[in-house]
Amino acid sequence: MNYHNFSRNPVQINVNIILSVFMMEWETRKSRWMKWRFGCGRYLLGVVLLCSLCDFTTGHIRYSIPEEMKKGSLIGNLAQDLGLDLKRLRSGRARIVSGENVQYTELKADKGILVVKEKIDREQLCGDTTPCSFSFEMILENPMELHQITVEIIDINDHSPRFEKDNIRFEISESATTGARFSLKSAEDADVGVNGLREYLLSENEHFVIKQHSNADGKKYAEMVLQKPLDRETNPSLSLKLIAVDGGTPQKSGTVIIDVTVLDVNDNAPVFNQSVYKTTVIENSAKETYVTTVNATDADSGSNSMVSYYFSDDSRALHDVFVMDEKTGAIYIKGDVDFEKDKKYELRVDAKDQGGLTDSSKVIIEVTDVNDNAPVISVMSFTSPVSEDSPPGTTIGIINVKDLDSGDNGQVSCKIEQNAPFKIKSNLRNYYTLVTDSVLDREIVSEYNITVVATDGGIPPLSAKKNFSLKVSDVNDNAPVFPQSLYSAFLPENNSPGVSVLTLIAKDPDENQNARVSYILEDSNIGGSPISQYVSVNVETGVIQAVRSFDYEQIKELIFVVKAQDGGSPPLSSNVTVKIMIQDQNDNPPQVLYPVQTGGSVVAEMVPRSAEVGYLVTKVVAVDVDSGQNAWLSYKLQKSTDRALFEVGLQNGEIRTIRQVTDKDAVKQRLTVIVEDNGQPSRSATVIVNVAVADSFPEVLSEFTDSTHDKEYNDNLTFYLVLALAVVSFLFITCLVVIISVKIYRWRQSRILYHSSLPVIPYYPPRYSDTLGTGTLQHVYNYEVCRTTDSRKSDCKFGRAASQNVLVMDPSSTGTMQRMQGEKSILDEPDSPLEVRCFRMCFM
Repeated sequence: MNYHNFSRNPVQINVNIILSVFMMEWETRKSRWMKWRFGCGRYLLGVVLLCSLCDFTTGHIRYSIPEEMKKGSLIGNLAQDLGLDLKRLRSGRARIVSGENVQYTELKADKGILVVKEKIDREQLCGDTTPCSFSFEMILENPMELHQITVEIIDINDHSPRFEKDNIRFEISESATTGARFSLKSAEDADVGVNGLREYLLSENEHFVIKQHSNADGKKYAEMVLQKPLDRETNPSLSLKLIAVDGGTPQKSGTVIIDVTVLDVNDNAPVFNQSVYKTTVIENSAKETYVTTVNATDADSGSNSMVSYYFSDDSRALHDVFVMDEKTGAIYIKGDVDFEKDKKYELRVDAKDQGGLTDSSKVIIEVTDVNDNAPVISVMSFTSPVSEDSPPGTTIGIINVKDLDSGDNGQVSCKIEQNAPFKIKSNLRNYYTLVTDSVLDREIVSEYNITVVATDGGIPPLSAKKNFSLKVSDVNDNAPVFPQSLYSAFLPENNSPGVSVLTLIAKDPDENQNARVSYILEDSNIGGSPISQYVSVNVETGVIQAVRSFDYEQIKELIFVVKAQDGGSPPLSSNVTVKIMIQDQNDNPPQVLYPVQTGGSVVAEMVPRSAEVGYLVTKVVAVDVDSGQNAWLSYKLQKSTDRALFEVGLQNGEIRTIRQVTDKDAVKQRLTVIVEDNGQPSRSATVIVNVAVADSFPEVLSEFTDSTHDKEYNDNLTFYLVLALAVVSFLFITCLVVIISVKIYRWRQSRILYHSSLPVIPYYPPRYSDTLGTGTLQHVYNYEVCRTTDSRKSDCKFGRAASQNVLVMDPSSTGTMQRMQGEKSILDEPDSPLEVRCFRMCFM
């Protein structure tokens, strides 16, 4: 019969089961007084059990099924009983996760039912234990639910009572008194409850009656009681039949033959000094360990007083565990004593004398538990990898921990062995959840080896370990980082386009795509041009290359920003400033600013003959557009008319006299000064300085006047003037002829129109004008003739804003020398120390 409750209330479920069991027991035994007492005891036990079940966890359901059901038989509809739909069972991955004897059941998650997976033999599963049941848990995920399921196996009457031997032999003295008891071998019935052994029946006779007893565990045994004295002379032997009957429907029975041999007088039976012996034995005690000793005395003498001891219970299980010395009554351990299997043993011991008289006693052996079972850790679920951005409290695993010991030996505590960001939480009995205790960071720790240690409360404690390897998956939570906030590099000017300047390296502690760094040149302008026209950045390698050749004199440094961006989603980035400084090369020679070199007038510095040693003649002024040591200039006197008269300052370019000027010194002195920079290799420029050594202008006039040069210059000038007048005259005559021709043509056209009948519309040429005269040409024509500054025939004048005297020789003059004083000329401009003025000629 299958008993199950479809309500979700666990208290109601267990109440129904207990009431059903009680009613069955009550109906079976209500007709007998003794059975009524046993039924009342069961009723009280049910009430106590009902009170103890009031604290069961929600989701506990119990089924009752008979044994020997076929494979595939329905146990119960879990989905309906628990109020769950089939979608919840499938999405929650419903499964049986732990428990004993789970091989007998199977969960059909697609149908939501629990069926028999393997044929169940209650006697094989539980033996004498009643009620017979096994429990397991069904777990659901997302969210996690745990439902405890208990399946009770109801016994059916499939076994008959059975005696171990076919006959029992007794040798009883004829002097045995009325009321003497003789213990009988117990029958074994593998069934339990109403299907178990119910009573013993003895075949009818005039000497003996049967008396039935029950142990504390409910096991029945019988004694044969003498109700009429034996008479060996009348009946030297008796043959009786003992029948053991169970309570099943239909009833089954077992029979054994009792052979009684009547002996001659032995009128005193052995007597135990205790009716019950109690002792304890430690679990896992070694074989041949002493347990206790029973003692019985016989008042007879001689051989009739000799007593032998033996177990009256022929249970093979007890004989495998204990052994008794027949002569001394000492009990020893023969096999393995396991507290988890049997917590207490109850033995019946008989003492028998030589005349066959016996007495019985009871030995109760309690087993003391020792901590011999370590906790067992079972993994229900484990998630790896876990994302590094998982919040604290994220569940990564569920474990089940059990210990078969009892008391403190079975109390288990769990902890994590390492100092890791995880903790153990216990929400359900024997179930623990492994959760994160803080924020994870893959860049610090990418993988954790978690060791969970389960320790019981025994002395010494036993423990079990379970290792978990948890990997942390990456999220893009780190931007690329440059090791420097500013990168500086030097690039020589006149570089080749495409040359590599420097390499930027940004590190991203993330991994895979999140750590793939791309380098991007940020938009900016330098001198009005985008930065991309100057440099480029390799997006993969971060190599910065020059796009074009640089000139230090135009650009001295480049400052721009490069962004490093990773490949995450969304991408993260960081910026760095790059400063490229252009290094100067010695690619420009010095430039002489003074004295100015011209191809026309001869400029000379005048030194009076009265000049003292160190007299400042003039100063050579030069510049170099390069920088640094490439712009450091030095001055040297390369050639001189008289090297003993002048010297040049190495650093300042000042030309000074190094001795007293004498009358013998030449009036015309020509100095060649070379200006060099400090570059490698060095560059130079040369300047010629003319110096006139005289006290007055007439003295040097003859030295600096060249008549041949003046005549050649005047001849050339006359030729160019005549050529210019000829060209202008030709152009003027040509234009005059063209204008007259046009006017005649228009006059003839107007005459034709005048004689015709058409209206006359006067026509005027576009630039026709009589305002300034009678002609059609413009009133003024300007012609400009310019000569190059290199020509010695240019009309140029030199002015020098200084306190020294400068001589200017003009070849176009009539041979006179002009003296330019230190005063400011009307042609000079304020900002120019030395000017060259060119005059224009205009032809009207």
